[in-house]
Amino acid sequence: MSRTRRLREAVVTMLEEKGTANTVEVFDFLNNRFRWGATMNQVGNILAKDIRFSKVGHQRGEFRGSVYTVCVWGLSEERIAVVV
Repeated sequence: MSRTRRLREAVVTMLEEKGTANTVEVFDFLNNRFRWGATMNQVGNILAKDIRFSKVGHQRGEFRGSVYTVCVWGLSEERIAVVV
């Protein structure tokens, strides 16, 4: 987890501000925020394996010129309870 600590913290702050975001939005946010960016595999692993994030649903739409179904992510209930 130490290699992606800054990426994970940036995603937490993004989701605190925005509420929910799909995987492509998180990917674009991280690559605009940091010079070194992140790969789509890194973003998927960060979101799926960290207990602070929970999958809210799915969104089907055009991303990168093709139609994909991507996951929508939010902060988990435990994380929200600690912040309040």
